[in-house]
Amino acid sequence: MSADHMLASETSCHLFSGCGFPAPGLQNFVFKPIFSIGSFHFNKPMLLALLSTIIVVGFFWAAFNKPKLVPGKLQMIGEAGYDFVRRGVVYETLGKKEGEKYVPLIVSLFFFVWIMNLWSIIPVAQFPVTSIIAFPAGLAAVVYITWMTLTFKKNGFVGGLKNLTGYDKSLGGILPLVVVLEFFSNVLVRPFTHAVRLFANMFAGHLLLLMFTIASWYLFNGIGIAYAGVSFIMTILLTAFEMFIQAVQAYVFVLLTATYIQGALAKHH
Repeated sequence: MSADHMLASETSCHLFSGCGFPAPGLQNFVFKPIFSIGSFHFNKPMLLALLSTIIVVGFFWAAFNKPKLVPGKLQMIGEAGYDFVRRGVVYETLGKKEGEKYVPLIVSLFFFVWIMNLWSIIPVAQFPVTSIIAFPAGLAAVVYITWMTLTFKKNGFVGGLKNLTGYDKSLGGILPLVVVLEFFSNVLVRPFTHAVRLFANMFAGHLLLLMFTIASWYLFNGIGIAYAGVSFIMTILLTAFEMFIQAVQAYVFVLLTATYIQGALAKHH
């Protein structure tokens, strides 16, 4: 059953009305297509991802299209956001000289991920795009390809393999074990955890918000009204907490991206 079908049952059920609690689950992450072209189906998460792209590109274009020596409000906000990622993530991880060329990529990733997370608490939208694994996986794949390309471009084929496997003759007898573990960790585990960390946090956060939101409505009947009030307060608190988590997860995603790039640029000896 899709999220659209679930909405009807969630809004019609109340305590003592004869129907059970419509607990949220995987069905809340499935949406009917808005339109289809052959085997291509365009749905709500895809629309929100597209809107996220338009918002990020549109905002920075408006902020910096005609920069002024004395910035206006929009330019000041854009500069503050840009500088936060540039100094707090890129410079701290890669250094000013080496990291400057990667600032546009990492700034774009941060704001794109953050906006996609933020849809969770926006009325009408109310869905974090990154709770669909395909979106974090796609972004993680972009980072992974960039990381691998830089690793071999900077170190050559042999040097790149040494970089990825932590090859060091001084390790002696445990060198084969280290090489296997490091290769497995870097080549297979890192891109997986990079995507899943973002996905799992947004998926769990959305389920919690759904749980208390639906419970507030379900309990809003008879003596359940008092419990509905408690559930509603929890919804407000969780929404505020979710806003914090959304920003943190965007920050962690780009911090890991910068760390991977830093590792790729490190010269293996």
